[in-house]
Amino acid sequence: MSQVTETVCSNCHSTMPAELRFCRNCGFRLTGNMGGYTEGQYPSTAVADSTIAPKKKRRISGMSWIFVGLLVFFVCAAAFTALIAPLRKTANIVQRTSVVKSYIGVDGFDTTDQGVIFNAVTTPGGPADQAGLVGGDLIVTFDGQPVHNEDQIEELMTKTPIGKTVDIEYLRDGQKKTTKLTTISMEENRRLSREFERRPEGRAHFGYEEGDAERVQVPGTNLYGVKLGTVLRSRPADLAGVKEGDIVTAFDGIPIRTSDELLMRVRRALPYSTVTLSIVRPGEGEGAPVQKLEIPVKMGKQ
Repeated sequence: MSQVTETVCSNCHSTMPAELRFCRNCGFRLTGNMGGYTEGQYPSTAVADSTIAPKKKRRISGMSWIFVGLLVFFVCAAAFTALIAPLRKTANIVQRTSVVKSYIGVDGFDTTDQGVIFNAVTTPGGPADQAGLVGGDLIVTFDGQPVHNEDQIEELMTKTPIGKTVDIEYLRDGQKKTTKLTTISMEENRRLSREFERRPEGRAHFGYEEGDAERVQVPGTNLYGVKLGTVLRSRPADLAGVKEGDIVTAFDGIPIRTSDELLMRVRRALPYSTVTLSIVRPGEGEGAPVQKLEIPVKMGKQ
């Protein structure tokens, strides 16, 4: 069978070479081997549709999941903070309220067998100072309540309203005494201390080694005082005749029972003022009687 070299245009019925795809006369597409549209040349629509690959579903990447997770975390954290913040604020207010307490102007308390003791009145013009208390006094009742240890008196100070006048029962040299004082706030306590520290007169100078003084009992008595270890040469105390080993029992009329109280009274004295020192001087020989002396001391200035 000879090879077909011509084809007929189905539109104008013109004969054309078989290698042409379009009719030269009318431009219609020829139905030869180069892509005509004769029946059976292409698969049916149903067959074509069955061979089309299905679309793949788009999957969320790992980074997208991380972003979504972080977004959820921050949203939850913001909601949690919004819920907790009011509760925390309330708790802080309760805590601040619970620590408010009254002050009397001393350096703290230590527990003894009979009550609580303090070492010094640290706030000039404060409640304890105005009530006549001094370091070494032993408090046995506070506002009618027996005091057995430092935790108890701290609790009483917390429960006592600021500005309340209370009764104090205390022991000094074994004797029971009573007084009244009016409590103050922490702010007022600090204000009084600042005023003292900044006073224009400055601090006085006495002339002894502060760390070389100790609380001792006066021989043959229930009285306590402060024994001076080192008296500095050519300083006010030395020039006035105070000697090492002297026991100070009063400083310008104020009972001295602890070394901290003596230090505070020295600091409170005005520079260049004259104070009277009450001392007990042990005898020089064994069995020698002690001497009780009143020595005026003109203070210096630091």
